Amino acid sequence: MQTFTFKPFDMPANAAALREQVRAFIRDNMTDGDIARRANCWQVNDPDFSRALGKAGLIGLSLPRQYGGHDRSALERYIVLEELLSVGAPVGAHWIADRQTAPLLLRYGTEEQRRRWIPGIAAGEVYGCIGLSEPNAGSDLASVRSSARRDGDGWVLNGQKIWTTNAHIAHIMIGLFRSEEGSERNARLSQFLIPLDTPGITIRPIINLTGEHDFNEVFFDDVKLPADALIGEEGQGWAQATAELSLERSGPERYLSSMVLVTELVRHAAKSGDPAAIALAGRFTSEAWTLRQMSLAVAGRMAMGEDPALEATIVKDLGNSFEQAVPQLVQQVIELDLSSDDPLALLAAQLLQVSPSFSLRGGTREILRGIVARGLGLR
Repeated sequence: MQTFTFKPFDMPANAAALREQVRAFIRDNMTDGDIARRANCWQVNDPDFSRALGKAGLIGLSLPRQYGGHDRSALERYIVLEELLSVGAPVGAHWIADRQTAPLLLRYGTEEQRRRWIPGIAAGEVYGCIGLSEPNAGSDLASVRSSARRDGDGWVLNGQKIWTTNAHIAHIMIGLFRSEEGSERNARLSQFLIPLDTPGITIRPIINLTGEHDFNEVFFDDVKLPADALIGEEGQGWAQATAELSLERSGPERYLSSMVLVTELVRHAAKSGDPAAIALAGRFTSEAWTLRQMSLAVAGRMAMGEDPALEATIVKDLGNSFEQAVPQLVQQVIELDLSSDDPLALLAAQLLQVSPSFSLRGGTREILRGIVARGLGLR
């Protein structure tokens, strides 16, 4: 039977100096603006902020210098991420490219792919999206129907992807397609690097409950790609995509999406002296600290070259439960006028509307718990 371990890792010696560097950057580059945009901030796009962050050397920290990165540790990168997320910095534009696209190209891409795209990612100027989900498939990723067929030396893509975060601003997509006609489930799937200005690609917005545009549906109509658009090995897309999901599921964004509301609750509790608010703030603080230790443990193991996919799945499930519970419990404990301009009310109102999606992105709760059950040897 599989066992799960969350061994603590010590922060690097320069942690305090790095935190101060990030905080100074935030003071110089982040305005108060619309406070509601600080909630769920890793899906808030501000290309100017991303370019400034790249210029400061705070994107691509763990990427090799030869590709424009900074050759720093995964834990140093983690410090930067939690500093940015904890204050609600608008990091959405570069987020997916830095988190998933660049590491995937390092692991499976060609040298040409790496040199073409990774320097722009590290500079905060090239943005990526992930083409996994499809209509009528729900969370069953293995039921991908979008196809890639050979056409001479190249490929022709047809199909549709949905819930594609930031496709409307992205330069490239890492897409999962069925590369052998008649294959089923997770067999004979392949990943492709797709420039989104390629003819035959149509991107249509999906507007959410708050009127924001994060999601998109993307259509592929006889999209022609060269042979070198293939990432890794043909037919190995399933293994590559699932390994990539460890990068997506365990980071600090999986428990910090609602952290600005927790911070505002702490301020409210200190100012009001309300015992119920104080107790709730203490509960949130202790739960967030536990999740942080678990998330750091996964980051540490990944830094050692391991693939703690099951542990990452647990972090995502527990983290999603936490960040969804935060606005609900705040509303229950604190008397709020959600139509007012009070910061606590503005943040609570925003998160009450968007937090139901937190347990969908990156894999639904039901899918995640199925993965954990299989890891425990249950059927």
